[in-house]
Amino acid sequence: MNPGAAEKGCVERIFCYIVFKSLFTNRIGSETMIAKYILAVCLLGCSVLCSCHKGRAALPLETTGVNTQAEKLGYPAGKRIIILHADDAGMCVEANQAIQKYLLAGEIQSTAVMMPCPAAADMITWAVQHSAYDIGIHTTLTSEWNAYRWGPVSDAGRVPGLIDPDGYLWKAVIGVVLHADAEEVETEIQSQIEAAKALGWNPTHMDTHMGTVYGKAEFTQVYLNLAMKYSIPAMVPDPRDDLMQRFRSEGYPITEEMVSHLSRYRQPLLDDFRSIESAPSYEQKRADFYTLVSGLQPGLIEIIFHPAVESEQLKQITNSWRQRVWEGQLFSDPEVKQFLKDQRVVTTNWKEVMKRFRQRN
Repeated sequence: MNPGAAEKGCVERIFCYIVFKSLFTNRIGSETMIAKYILAVCLLGCSVLCSCHKGRAALPLETTGVNTQAEKLGYPAGKRIIILHADDAGMCVEANQAIQKYLLAGEIQSTAVMMPCPAAADMITWAVQHSAYDIGIHTTLTSEWNAYRWGPVSDAGRVPGLIDPDGYLWKAVIGVVLHADAEEVETEIQSQIEAAKALGWNPTHMDTHMGTVYGKAEFTQVYLNLAMKYSIPAMVPDPRDDLMQRFRSEGYPITEEMVSHLSRYRQPLLDDFRSIESAPSYEQKRADFYTLVSGLQPGLIEIIFHPAVESEQLKQITNSWRQRVWEGQLFSDPEVKQFLKDQRVVTTNWKEVMKRFRQRN
């Protein structure tokens, strides 16, 4: 390797470590957010960050003469088609309680279960009893908390690269990137899908905890292959240039190889993907959500959040407990419900998305 390539490789490794440590540890706090912005600017050389944080407006979609992914599925042209998706079902009973309440009230459209976690079986049992709801697999390759940990669903001997020195899944995405290979990732994701099926539930979709499957192009490929193998729609963004550039500016290592894998995926794609970020108060979180939705362009958009009900156990699990409690209240808020009506957004879920896709293919 020539010196220039060596320096580039070193920078990339340092970038990967620091960015993934801050970006994908699933912690919510001002220091993480500041570090994330500084790293994105310094290491990626971006003069402007167009991110989802604090509800900033989306980059304009280049839709002239081209249908959005939503329109390709038969949704009304020019509309924002939103999936309100609760992450981390099964992580703990507090998450399950908040998510089940939301689903029963029709206030959110979708959730996904972390199969390695302690409360996953209870959530799947509930899903079997409430089969009308959109409940998928939140593919989980990390175990991020300090005192509340979990290991793989697979036999440990089959996935040694996924396991940290303490016997659990790695805390951060960088641990998976540096130690695991694509075969181990494939084995564990498939084991998680099969574990749900063994409990009597056919997952309605699949996505990725802490973005891990987008940490390396080889991981992305097996994730997409499994989605197509099982005919389960996956959380996959449209690999158009402006969206890929935005994800790069946020710290995701979107390489040409990864874009190539995304381009070959043959199931529904998202026009946009957003998350509800931390805020100093519930009122600010709600205001930020309004800004986020108001700035969205037409298309099929998933917005993720992490609801839970307040408890002493939740406070012991994560320092983000307050944010999660607020997110467990947000979509029951009458003001938020009225806002969504006033915005004339159309809500959907992955079951409906896949039904439309099959009707057109």
